[in-house]
Parts: sequence; structure tokens; C-alpha cells
Amino acid sequence: MLGAAGLALTGCGAQHDPWFGGYVNATSYPYFDFGTEAAGQSHTVLGFVVADPEDPCSPSWGGYYGLDEAQETLRMEQQIAGLREAGGDVVVSFGGAAGNELATACTDPDRLLTAYRAVLERYDASIVDFDIEMDDLEDQEANQRRAEVLARLQEERDEPLEVWVTLPVAPHGLDEDPVEVVAQLLAAEVNLAGVNLMTMNYSESKPAGQSMVAASQEAARSAHGQLTALWEAAGHNLSAEQVWHRIGLTPMIGVNDAPGEVVDLEAAAELNRFARDQGVGRISYWSLNRDRSCDPEDGDPAEANDFCSGLEQETGEFTRVLGEGFDE
Repeated sequence: MLGAAGLALTGCGAQHDPWFGGYVNATSYPYFDFGTEAAGQSHTVLGFVVADPEDPCSPSWGGYYGLDEAQETLRMEQQIAGLREAGGDVVVSFGGAAGNELATACTDPDRLLTAYRAVLERYDASIVDFDIEMDDLEDQEANQRRAEVLARLQEERDEPLEVWVTLPVAPHGLDEDPVEVVAQLLAAEVNLAGVNLMTMNYSESKPAGQSMVAASQEAARSAHGQLTALWEAAGHNLSAEQVWHRIGLTPMIGVNDAPGEVVDLEAAAELNRFARDQGVGRISYWSLNRDRSCDPEDGDPAEANDFCSGLEQETGEFTRVLGEGFDE
């Protein structure tokens, strides 16, 4: 298990052991018992904390449950305790594709800091993930506000805080908005552990004949060059190995949202080998909820849904394949 004591902060980011951890859609219904299903894994990424629709500076899970309501309805604290008792830990993920990330909705930096702090203290989190996409990605004022507040949050803490930013990527690399998000974080002097690439749903950015693995490898290599330049522009000349260590890869297992895009177990194994060969700092996937075959009541397995992969598989098989060689 990687805790705060395992981190050594430098001026250009946190040095950490590579880790594996799948995302959980914590508010999907029927509720997912991640405290049991993910027990024994070193990391579990819980998504997503967003702004309360009725109180933009208050954190909520998915826009549905305040922190107290999440305890009552989702048994959030008990499930997290179960993971920790089994030797693992949680990563709290802010943002996601639905709802507004707190920095987008809350324009008061002091109240934003209070909101982030409340979540970290509530769950005793030492690793956080900011999944910035959709409208949040385009809001430069919010992105700047988030960067400045995260720098303050890291500075005020007695223990290090490992910060990851999760961004969409294409085979040609990061587009302009994601590049600007990283640049703003580095300019604000956030100790950025790394950039987690959403290697999924490429749609028209991927040539029709290119496999998902080949597209993901190309995306990672393209982003590696961009991130090397971004850290250099921020005054940090990193080696190729150091930049790879600041990259994470996150595929969507099974049937993706983009028609015709599928990551099967063979592709997952190949992506895992690539990640280990390159020395990436993190591998995740969307999502633990989906790491099983579909039942008839889940709907058409050829269409992506929140509850199954759309493939014939053993329950938990993607977790084993993608996590091979990490956290050892």
C-alpha cells in the first residue's frame, strides 16, 4: 500500500511507486459494493465528487448525495474502511463527465479550498484525481482557480498530497484545452504527480483500421512528447523515464461508448505490457462496476452500459490482467 509516507515531493512533482487502481462509479444504481468487490486491491479510484447543484461550493457524490447523505445511503465510510482493512486504499476522483467539477461551479477560491479540504479530511485521502472533461475542460478560469487552490492545499498540509489530472487524449496526443490544463497546474506550482490519459472512445480521431491498443500506444507516445515540453517550459528538464513515470493510462474495458471500439482481454494484456515496459506511474480503467459479463437484464451487450463489459469473461478478469506487475 502506498501511503503519504511513501511520497517524496520535489519541485516538479511527487515521486511515487507505480500503482494500479480501477475506477468505481460510486453512485450508479443498483449501488456497487466496492468495499467487498475491490477488497484486496491496493488502490480503488472513487468517482465522482462534483459540486452540489443547489450549493455550488459544497461537495457531493455525483450531484446526488452530500457527504453525510453518502454515508447514509452508500455506506461510504464503511466501504472505505473495508478496503483499508484488506490492505488497500482509496483515491478520490473529482469531476468526471457528468455534473460540474467544484472549481467550475464555485468561484470563491477560499470556499473552494474549504470544499476540497472537507473531502480529503472526511476520507483521509492522500491521493486525489481530477477528471477534467466536457465543459469543465474548456473553462480556463475554473482551471486556473483549481490550479491555484490545489497549490494552496498542498502547501497547507502536513502530509504530502499526490495529485493526478485525468484528461482525454487522441492518437495525435492532447488537444489544446488539456494542454492548457497541465500548463496552468505547473505554472501554479502544483506538485503534479502525473497526467492520466483516458485511452478510450477515440471516435474519428482514430483511423478506422487502427486497433485500440495501437491507438493507445500512439496516444501515450504523443502525449509523452507534449508533457516533456510542458515540464521543460515550467523549468523542469525531465528525462524520458521521468516523464513516463508521470503518465497514467486508463482504458475503458470491453465495449466503449464510441461505436466499434472494444478493448478485450488480449488488448488489455498488451496495454499492460506496454505500460510496464515504458514505466508508467499508474494504470487504471473504467470501471470496476463493468468488470463482468452482461446478464440479460443489463440490456444489449453490444452497447456500452454501466454494469458490464459486453464481453464473455470471468468476473474481475480485467482487474487481474490490467493490474499484472503493478503494486508488487
